[in-house]
Amino acid sequence: MTDTTTRTGPAALRMDSVSKQYGTVAALREVSVEFRAGEVTALMGENGAGKSTLLKVLIAATPIDAGAVVLDGEQVRFADPTASRAAGVRVVAQEPEIIAHVNVAENIFVGALPAKRRLFRRSELVARATELITRYGFSQVLHPETLGSRLTPAQRQLVEILRALTDQPKVIAFDEPTSSLSDNEVELLFTLIRRLREQGVAVIYVSHRLKEVFALADQVVVLRDGGHVGTRSTEGLTETELIRMMVGRDLSSLFHDEVSRAEPGGVVLAVDGVTSADVHDISFDVRAGEIVGLAGLIGAGRSELVRALVGAEPITGGTVTFQGERRRFRSPRDAVRAGIGLAPEERKAEALFLQRSVRENTAAAIYDRIRSFRVINRKREREIVGQYLERLRVRTPSQEHAVGNLSGGNQQKVVLARWLARNPALLILDEPTRGVDVGAKSEIYAIIRELAAAGIAILMVSSELPEVLGLADRILVMQNGRITGELPRAEASEEGVLALAMADDLSDVVVGLDNDGAVTR
Repeated sequence: MTDTTTRTGPAALRMDSVSKQYGTVAALREVSVEFRAGEVTALMGENGAGKSTLLKVLIAATPIDAGAVVLDGEQVRFADPTASRAAGVRVVAQEPEIIAHVNVAENIFVGALPAKRRLFRRSELVARATELITRYGFSQVLHPETLGSRLTPAQRQLVEILRALTDQPKVIAFDEPTSSLSDNEVELLFTLIRRLREQGVAVIYVSHRLKEVFALADQVVVLRDGGHVGTRSTEGLTETELIRMMVGRDLSSLFHDEVSRAEPGGVVLAVDGVTSADVHDISFDVRAGEIVGLAGLIGAGRSELVRALVGAEPITGGTVTFQGERRRFRSPRDAVRAGIGLAPEERKAEALFLQRSVRENTAAAIYDRIRSFRVINRKREREIVGQYLERLRVRTPSQEHAVGNLSGGNQQKVVLARWLARNPALLILDEPTRGVDVGAKSEIYAIIRELAAAGIAILMVSSELPEVLGLADRILVMQNGRITGELPRAEASEEGVLALAMADDLSDVVVGLDNDGAVTR
């Protein structure tokens, strides 16, 4: 494909015919790309396209098999990530590594701390961190003395970003940096990235959110199946063209429901006045074969509500009725035994055993059903796992492949396969496509619709409005731990959902929108 990018600066980093092989899988196939000083380059492609491998190559987390990496005109071969960092190459990871027992200041400067604590003063470190936090506009959401164990997902991501900025980088890559951030925090990050561009830094931006790419990037580099498909300027490039480059097919029917679905059946879950530490007086129901979406801004209380429903957080008021029986789950294990499946937002931290096999992860919820006298029926286990891996079209070399080596989309499918193997009456999906590429999203959407068509009640939390609008039969909107409104799919719009999500007066429960899109009570 012709490279139509407008050049604004010299190549800060170049990859010449770089290849990387893992067994029989070609993660990178003679990739030649360049990232220029003073430009934001979006690195795009489906999960498994080679993006993560390319970033690992940049920071010497993995060696290349062939080709060359050129930094500031000189070929380099870093011994390890510490050497690449010293040379000015940084990657802000999608999954931040936070030390739980130390504070934000120490987490930010963890790579620069002296070996012996007596060689630095904590007050000086806090002062340096405060200056850095203030400089980049995060003082309202991040405090230097907060312990790592008390940080929210968004705050952990901001610490990871600041860690990469402790001194001036030459090249910095952001890997899905906004997946845990609120809209306000996203704007702060975008301001930061634009400032880095003005300072002549080469910025690499990895995201599956197309609107962010077109708002921020000067050019797009697209990988597919380990190869370089092309480099294009974002000027004049359309979303349809970009998606076609990424997946090799048209996904215009991303939300088109090709599955025939009957009218919803009886009530599976009825929530009446539920209150916990983070949510207040929540009432709604979910019916068999129905997809109910939970929308709202970051911090609205959606995940907290889910945790309360499955027993991960104590309920202090109200009732939960599941399949006609009033229940008060003491733990998620109780909820699972009753017939509820949960795919949490943080799948790597809360849902998957990354070093374990696909087989073990898929079968984790059914061992009580295939075990006799503490002996697991391995033949039955492999049969059940194979059935659901095939049903959900999980791409894995084998059942014994480590789940941590799968793409994000396939990891999420493994989580879904685990719960389907248990045949739940209710499936709760918290951010089901977070960190998943558009091709895998399309497949997961189809799976969700198929599950609803099979009669499973689905409660889905999502921060992506097109996702909620495209999948949910009804949308419940939350703000500050309360439901501010309910919209049927036929009447819902992005503007309507946002109006309810940002309603200022919560003295009364919002019940909908009038014909002009105004909030009514």
